[in-house]
Amino acid sequence: MDLDQADERKDNSQWICIQKRVMEIKNSFETPPPCKKKNKNHMSVSEITLKREEETQNTASETQDKMDQVDGDSQEDLFGDYDSFGDDSWLLAQLEDTERKHSVCTSSPKENDREKAVNCLSYKNSDKINCLQNAENETHKLLAEDVESNKHFSSKSNIETEHYCSKTSVLHDANMDEPDELPSSQLALMEEFNSPLVKHDFSGNRPVLNQRMQNLNVQNQSRITNSETHKQLSLKDQIKNAMAENAKSPIPHTSRSKQVKETVLSEEITVAMKTIEATSDIDMGPFYGLPSKVQDLIFQFKGIKKVYEWQHVCLTLKSVQERKNLIYSLPTSGGKTLVAEILIMQELLCRKRDALFILPYVAIVQEKVRDLSAFGIECNFLVEEYAGSRGKFPPIKRRKKNCLYVATIEKAHSLVNSLIETERINSLGVVVVDEAPMMQPVHILPTLHMLGEGSRGAVLEMALSKILFMSKTTQIIGMSATLNNVSDLQRFLKAEHYSSNFRPVQLKEYVKIRDCIYEVDNKSEDCFTFARLLNYKYSSNMEKIDPDHIIALVTEVIPQHSCLLFCPTKKNCENVSKMLCKYLSKSFLSVKEKEKYALIQELKDIGNGAICPILQGTVPYGLAYHHSGLINDERKVIEQAYSSGILCLLTCTSTLAAGVNLPARRVILRSPYVAKDFLKRSQYKQMVGRAGRAGIDTEGESILIAQEHDKKLVADLISSPMESCYSNLIQGNEKGIKDLLLSLIGLKLAQTLGKIVEFMEGTLLGVQQQHHLKEKSLLEVIEQALQPLMDKGLIKGRITSGNENEKMRCQLEVTNLGHATYKGSIDLAYCDTLNMDLKKSLEGLVLNNYLHLIYLVTPYDMVSQCTPDWMIYFRQFHQLDVIEQNVFTTVGVSESFLTKKASGQAVKQTVNGFVIRRFYLSLVLYFLFKEMNLWAVAQRFNLPRGFMQNLLSSSAAFSSSVLHFCEELEEFWSYRALFADLIQKLSYCVKPELIPLMEVSGVLKARAQQLYNAGYKSLSHLANSSPETLVKTIEHMSRRQANQIVSSAKMLLNEKAEALLEELEELMRQPSNFP
Repeated sequence: MDLDQADERKDNSQWICIQKRVMEIKNSFETPPPCKKKNKNHMSVSEITLKREEETQNTASETQDKMDQVDGDSQEDLFGDYDSFGDDSWLLAQLEDTERKHSVCTSSPKENDREKAVNCLSYKNSDKINCLQNAENETHKLLAEDVESNKHFSSKSNIETEHYCSKTSVLHDANMDEPDELPSSQLALMEEFNSPLVKHDFSGNRPVLNQRMQNLNVQNQSRITNSETHKQLSLKDQIKNAMAENAKSPIPHTSRSKQVKETVLSEEITVAMKTIEATSDIDMGPFYGLPSKVQDLIFQFKGIKKVYEWQHVCLTLKSVQERKNLIYSLPTSGGKTLVAEILIMQELLCRKRDALFILPYVAIVQEKVRDLSAFGIECNFLVEEYAGSRGKFPPIKRRKKNCLYVATIEKAHSLVNSLIETERINSLGVVVVDEAPMMQPVHILPTLHMLGEGSRGAVLEMALSKILFMSKTTQIIGMSATLNNVSDLQRFLKAEHYSSNFRPVQLKEYVKIRDCIYEVDNKSEDCFTFARLLNYKYSSNMEKIDPDHIIALVTEVIPQHSCLLFCPTKKNCENVSKMLCKYLSKSFLSVKEKEKYALIQELKDIGNGAICPILQGTVPYGLAYHHSGLINDERKVIEQAYSSGILCLLTCTSTLAAGVNLPARRVILRSPYVAKDFLKRSQYKQMVGRAGRAGIDTEGESILIAQEHDKKLVADLISSPMESCYSNLIQGNEKGIKDLLLSLIGLKLAQTLGKIVEFMEGTLLGVQQQHHLKEKSLLEVIEQALQPLMDKGLIKGRITSGNENEKMRCQLEVTNLGHATYKGSIDLAYCDTLNMDLKKSLEGLVLNNYLHLIYLVTPYDMVSQCTPDWMIYFRQFHQLDVIEQNVFTTVGVSESFLTKKASGQAVKQTVNGFVIRRFYLSLVLYFLFKEMNLWAVAQRFNLPRGFMQNLLSSSAAFSSSVLHFCEELEEFWSYRALFADLIQKLSYCVKPELIPLMEVSGVLKARAQQLYNAGYKSLSHLANSSPETLVKTIEHMSRRQANQIVSSAKMLLNEKAEALLEELEELMRQPSNFP
């Protein structure tokens, strides 16, 4: 065997050793990727990388087997435990001696593989483009341990080099045209490359980053080109050249441990960026920037497979992608809410910021919380309810998860105030104002028309104005039906506008006058085109009872299809449902007979055996009435029965159109009036918009019943444009602007007249100055509103001065009473009354029972809605014990007064009538508080059960406001613990063991009792139960209800766990002022 052959064998031996070391280390570092749901047609980046590595390993293994057959000599590790050869003169000398002894080797079939290995070794610790996250975490762990020993560090660093060598080989095999990555030995250049990655966000610096990558790749490509000249060199020469080049790079002054850590951090960031780019078409954002899992969940929970064309256009608008404010307008039932929910989840999941969803009613808030909790559980974000007495101010600052706040208008305003006060308003990424009409006689518009709806519209305007003024990064999304003055809203919200006339089901509108049915035709001169005559045989008796032929209209569609019959009053709803059942065919009784019987039993369970006699008579025919006189449990059960097809017709008031979505094949308007007021255009559109069920009907139809003398008014109604939306800040004795000014000064957003004027110019009132302020300037209106606040002692300062400039700079401050008033969201009309009541009660607060405390939290604004029955008042007084009767005397209600009023005698003594009427409501609440059945209390006081439930929920919300009021005034410290306990008990009015179950959104008293009796006695029990088991265990529970309850319970449990972890972390956190 000659010398050249021996040298070649030795070279082969060294090469095999290198390759084995690479494979061993690579295998030790490899960990399987985390399991995640993927599209069946795609593979994740980690799976692609593993597959390529396996192919490369197989190729390397075959090559190694061939080499083992040729050479069986000893395979000594050439590198040993060295991390760097630049500082090792002994090894360099050894390599030089080896060069003198042996000549240059001729080319061999293995040279390409050797060249790859050399390049890998010289490019030590460069970007690990396709490293899995587990391997990166392991690298961090190894580096942390390496600091202890230089020798141990060198060994680990060498392992890192060999590990990456195998990675780079895989990449080269996959694409030989791609340039190698930057050698980590070029530390000076690497520092320049790392700096922007560590300090800047990728989303904003991606073009710069890509340019740097291109420059580096050009340099590396030149290294590959130069490597072609070394094909005739031996392995020793190639290694020597690589080591010499590494040795020439400048030595940094920082420690090697810090240096390597910075390099690995840079590599991890680069890997993350490239992974996002590589997977964006796979699982990171195929559904409008959201994971494909969101699309699956929308189909699973909502049954929506594909978005409508207008929804796609809206979601891909340039203004939406640039996060500009947006108003989009469509007819009712066009699918507006889905777009809003997608935008909300983009904010929560992609941008990792919180979101606020504003809705008009407590019931709608609770329904939305139930619906979105399932998404929150699956996508790892929180959903918090801010309605009634629920909601924490300021909200808990979450450690990791982002939060969706679903709130009523009033709670949303309080939430915004608390975020501004704690300097967290920028944590809100998006605010969505959803659609819901406010049935008022003036200024009515769907959704954003809430801005034009009395006091609630003023509150919404305040909240949105503060967000616009304080946060430049919060996006505002408003949705509505077609608006007449949308340009005003655009200027106010600084928003783009998108509109469409899309409806998923075609709507045909008709008007019935006598026996003739006319189709609405705006092209016709009188807006009507004759369609047909109503053909139904009426007896003379039926003609007298049903002159409007309602029976004929409804029997054309029921029971095969569904129908909504809107009536002008609640009493009319009940009377019409009874009249229809009197003349309907008996065959209606046999349709879904078992389901109707179960519905009646469920209604009886809600009333503890009692049921409304009207419902008991109409449900067997598939009919029911729906209005605010029903309690929440009854309303929810009836809505679910209608949605499932058990009930085919609902007689309802216009408020149903503002609530949950209950579409119908035919919508009938019993009259063009709501109570005594003629319909507004927006009200009409909202009601007829319920006609047509997407996915079920090919068309929907509405029929408005009108009299001959109303024909002209009806023509104007169906042909007129939508009403305009105007600011309500200066309506109703300027209540809105006074509330706004108080909170502006209290939050220190504007404490001078100049700043206040600047803020007010950005409100809707400021935009509409020419419409509202024809005789006064905006400054004069502000000064006029500030004066009553000073008179009440809510603010202090001077606003009168001869010098205009000095007046504009005059400083204003809130007093303690003013601070408590805006923090508690107390109506300015009652803030001084509440303050006096609380002070007076401190002198003789009766704590032997809850009656006195309940009186203090009885809402002032509900007193006018109830007139006492003096005989009932007198009887209830005498049924109480002596201590309870003492409360009457304490608040100013004497026995002699009640006796004279009950007997009809004249009362000469001076009494406070407002206190008398308010205490009557307190007495109603007290009996409800003592866990009495709502039906029994309704009979005791001869009051509608719906009114009593409204009183109960209003009292719970007001008690929360009174608590916040007391928290800001030191003199009321004794009330804080008392009201905190009262709020929870007043919110539920059930036995203590049922309260944990009723905290779950959608679980009311009757359902909570069912769950408790079945063994589900805690929140944890519900969160860990299965929907299938609940359906089997709990009577009258559908699969959808079970899913919502379990999801809501899990969400609430997560919220409480996050709150506890946050509290623990706060306790363990080292103080910033620690000495």
